[in-house]
Order: sequence, then structure tokens, then C-alpha cells
Amino acid sequence: MSKKNLLYKGLLLLSTVGVLAACGNGDDADATDTGDTGDSTEETETDETATDESSEETAADADAPEKPESLHMWVNNEDPQLEAYENITARFTEEYGIDVQITPYNMLEQLEGMSLDAPAGQGPDLFFQPHDRMGDIHLQGLAAELELTEDQQNRLSEYNEEAVNSFSFEGIQYGIPAVVETYALFVNNDLVPEAPETMEELMDIARDLTDGNQYGFMMNAGDLYFTYPFITADGGYIFAQDDSGAYDPTDIGLNTPEAVQSVEMIQSWFDEGLMPPGTDLEVADSLFMDGQLGMVVNGPWAIPDYRDAIGDSLQVVELPTQNGNPLNSFSGNKGWLVNYYTENEYWATELALFLTNEESSQTYFEMAGELPAHTGVEIDDEFMGPIFNQTQHAHPMPNIPEMSQVWEPVGNALQFVQQGENVQEVLDEAVEQIESNISMMGQ
Repeated sequence: MSKKNLLYKGLLLLSTVGVLAACGNGDDADATDTGDTGDSTEETETDETATDESSEETAADADAPEKPESLHMWVNNEDPQLEAYENITARFTEEYGIDVQITPYNMLEQLEGMSLDAPAGQGPDLFFQPHDRMGDIHLQGLAAELELTEDQQNRLSEYNEEAVNSFSFEGIQYGIPAVVETYALFVNNDLVPEAPETMEELMDIARDLTDGNQYGFMMNAGDLYFTYPFITADGGYIFAQDDSGAYDPTDIGLNTPEAVQSVEMIQSWFDEGLMPPGTDLEVADSLFMDGQLGMVVNGPWAIPDYRDAIGDSLQVVELPTQNGNPLNSFSGNKGWLVNYYTENEYWATELALFLTNEESSQTYFEMAGELPAHTGVEIDDEFMGPIFNQTQHAHPMPNIPEMSQVWEPVGNALQFVQQGENVQEVLDEAVEQIESNISMMGQ
């Protein structure tokens, strides 16, 4: 990485004025626009202003690496995403004078393509990935370690902090988050006129409504993805994290007293008959759309079907609080990574930040419908807005390879819990299985 350290040695010594000039000014097309002329005083002031701006741009250009003629990015091959990024990159080209080549490429196939193309110098400058693949990306050495300038770090501080951290691995920042996805509470106002703000209120409503074929509250309580906020509400955790956010797969917190207490709460839903054992999203969806279920935990993908089924009665709200604290849902994030082998790391990073800044994120949401990682965007949508608010309380799924060994044992444990098995015992067994699975990795 010596070539990158040399490249950034100068960048890290930027003065405040130089940094602001580098980010606030793009190509000098505006300076060459003659426009209309006024009196001599106005001309003099205009000339002086143009001279000052030109000087700032010259200083900024002297500090930043030379601009490449073009940058290349792989965009997930879905039409709304492609159209959005064509719009956004056109603005980047207009501002910086750098052409951007877009290649449609299935997101889930990009790692294989990168492993083949990147070392040979045929890969893109930027590629697009979900955050939970960071472990594999790190091990394969496909993404550049981002050596951000002070100004770039300041801009990144405006993003969802958890989303930013999800693109780091072992304390190394590899990516710029673009979008965040999580779930929330969907409410049928015909049955629940006022959405609950606390778990206590939610459970009271569930008890009042549940009668025969009508239910007050359901969720996929056999899936760690959806049960995570409830399992961790009292202090349970999957893997411990250090101050840098790095995970410790040897410290598993799924059978601690706090986790046991939380899972016993989940078990009570079945003990009280509020949900039938084995309830999953297919069952819950059917009941909710038939008007027989008051509340369900689900994600934004459910909005079209729910809206078609119950119309104006549909409401979406953030998950309720528990013990005065927000419930932390699981999130899946997607973002931009810089090719380790690119010769344009600085400008590729600038492009990634431009693609995900407030203005671009607003455009992307409006065109592609995905929620942004940038917290400055206003989501003026009655259904997506509350889910965006929930992303501010969401925890990214752990991005280490060991996480793959967690899903099945915990899912099995949650099924046993629904059948009335001892919570401590089934969680102990699940953790033993996870530890065994992890120890076998790489053998």
C-alpha cells in the first residue's frame, strides 16, 4: 500500500481553505462562461472574484491527485438503480469534468467478477456490495483501505454511524454506505386506532384483540433477523464488539442472563396464546391482509401488498420502546467500495461520496425507492418515513464470516422455545453449536 501512502501524504496536510476549495469547486466551466457584461465596476468585481476562485481551484488541484479522464463503476443490474445512477453521475461529470462509465452487473455476482478482473487491471474503480460480505472482501483483498482526508471524514460524519461502521472490518474502513434497509411495525388502524409507543402498550393491545381467528400482534418469531431487537432489548448480544466496532467471535452473548430474560418474553407470547407456534411471515401476511391481525413486524417490501389489501387503514410506525429505550432492529446495508487495484483511489472515493451525499441520496430514493444511509435526507412518505426513522436505531448484521454459523442454531432454538422448552437450556445448546461450528471453519 506504499503507493497509496505516498498519494495521501500530501492530502492529509491540506489546509482548511484548500480542503473546502477542493470540495466546493468542481470543473472550471463556470469560470469560462462569459455571460452578460455590466458596467466597469461590476466587470472589475467579477474579474477579481473569478481570479480568487481560480486561485483556490489551482491550490486545490495542486494538492489533489490529477483527475482521471474517466471512472468506471459496476451498478446492480436493476433498471431503477441504473437510471438513478445515470442521473447522479451526470451531475458528477458536470461538476468535476470526469466521465463515469456504468456497467450493469448483478450485485451478488460482483465479488466473483472482481476476483477475476481486478488483479488483471480490468475491474471497475467502484463496486457495490452488501455490508455482510465485508469479511470475504477483506480476506480476498479486493477493496482498498480508505485513507480519508479530513474533509472526507467530515462529510462521512453526516451518514448513519452504524451504517458507516458496517463497512469497516477489524477497524479498517473499506466502504461508503449508500442505502439502509430494516423493518418496522405495520398497523391496521381499523383494529388498532392508535399505534403503541411501548412494548407494554403493544402487549396490552395484543391481549385485547386476540380472540378466535383474530390476533393482535404477530411476527416471524422463529427468525433471528426479526427477533434481534427483542433478544437484545435487555442487554443480550450476538458477538461482543471493541471500541473500534470490531467483533469478537469468541465472545457470544446469546445465552447470558439478559438474553434469557428477553427470550422468555418471546416465549410468553406463545404461552399466552397470542401467537400459534410456528407462526411465520406467510401466516402473518395472510391474516394482516384479511383484516384479522392488528399489528405485524415486517419490512418495506410488504408495503405494496399491504396497501392494496387494507388501503387507508395501513399505518407504519417505528418499533415500540422497551424500558424507555428504542428497540434496535437488524439492518442490511449496501454501499460502494474502491477497487484495491485502482490507480484512482482518491477520485473513486470522491465519486463514492458524491453518489451518496444528501442531494444524490434524495435523488436515489425518489428514483430507486431505497432508503439512504445519509441522515440529512428527508423522506416525505407516510410509509417509508417511519422505516427511515427506524434505521437510525438499527444495528447492522455482523459482517464477519462467523455470523454464517449463527442463524440456524438460533432459529432452531427459537422453534423449541415456542414449544415450551426451557429457555436457558435451549440457548446454551445453541451457543455450544455455534462455537462448534465456528471452530470447524477453515478446516
